[in-house]
Amino acid sequence: MTSDKPKLKDMPNLDLFLEMQSAERGASKNTLSAYRRDLLDFQTYLVEKGASAENAGEDDLSEFLNHLSEKGLAAGSMARKFSSLVGYYRFLVTENLRSDNPMQSMKRPKTMRPLPKLLSEEDTGKLLEATQLLPEKNPSDSYAKCRTICLLEILYATGMRVSEMISLKRSQVREMQRFIAISGKGGKERLVPLNDPAMEALTQWMRQRDEDSKDRHSPFLFPSRGKVGHLTRQRFAQILDDLAVKAGLDKTKISPHVLRHAFATHLLSHGADLRAVQKMLGHADISTTQIYTHVLQERTQRLVREKHPLANKKID
Repeated sequence: MTSDKPKLKDMPNLDLFLEMQSAERGASKNTLSAYRRDLLDFQTYLVEKGASAENAGEDDLSEFLNHLSEKGLAAGSMARKFSSLVGYYRFLVTENLRSDNPMQSMKRPKTMRPLPKLLSEEDTGKLLEATQLLPEKNPSDSYAKCRTICLLEILYATGMRVSEMISLKRSQVREMQRFIAISGKGGKERLVPLNDPAMEALTQWMRQRDEDSKDRHSPFLFPSRGKVGHLTRQRFAQILDDLAVKAGLDKTKISPHVLRHAFATHLLSHGADLRAVQKMLGHADISTTQIYTHVLQERTQRLVREKHPLANKKID
C-alpha cells in the first residue's frame, strides 16, 4: 500500500531550508524533524487541492490554519506550525526562490510569539575572549584566527543576519566612516556603525586578507574557495560551535541568530533607543524589535524573584 503523502521531491527546497535552520539558527534535530513534519503536512493539504507549498498564496495559508484550528489542534502545536511556515517563506524570499512572502501580512497571536534566546553579556564576553585563544602555529592558523575574530566582533557589533555578514562585499566596508553598508531583505540598504573592537578586528583582517594573492581579487570580504565564493553559513556555524566549546559554553545554546539577539538586548538594556535598534537590525516593523523589550522585562522580573532579599521570606 502506497502513501499519498508527498515525498521530499515535491518540496525541492525543503532540505535547503532545514540546512539553513541548522546552520544559521542552531536548530536541534528534534526541531528540524518538527519543521519537516509541519511543512510536509502543509504540502499534503495543498496537494489535495492541486497546489504546492512553494506556490501557495495567502488564501491557501489562511485556509490551512483555519483547518488546523477546526480540528482542535493544541495551541502549542498551532504556534509551532505557524513558526514553521513563517520561517519557510522567509527563507524562500531571502534566497530569491520566491518574490513575495504570503505570511508577511498574517498576524501571529501574541500568545504564539516566542521570546528570543538570551545570551548574557558575560557569556558573550567569554565567546569573544575564546577567539584570542585560537592557535597560531602556522600561517593557515593565523589566517583562520584573524578571520574568526573579525567575524565575531562584526556580528556582535552590528547585529546583522549571518546571511548578510558572510556575503558582505569588500566594497560595502566604509573604513573612513567606520560604517558597513548592509544589503538587507527586499534589497533595502542600511548603514550600521562599527565600535572600536570591531573596527580594529576588521582592519587586521583586511590586511591579512589582502596579503593572500587569491583572496585579494575576491569581491567578498570573507572569501572562500567554494562554489559560492564566500564563507558559508554551515562553516560559520561550525566555527561558532568550536568557540562555544573553547569558551566553556553549551554549544546548543549558541548560534549566529542568538548573537543577533544579544546585540539587540544588550543595547536596549544599556538605554539604546528602540527606533535606532530597529534601524540597525533592519526590521521593517517596530513590533518585531519590541519583542526584545519583553525579553528584558522577563529577565528583570526573574532577577527580582530570585535575588531580592525578601523573595524567599515566608509571610506568617
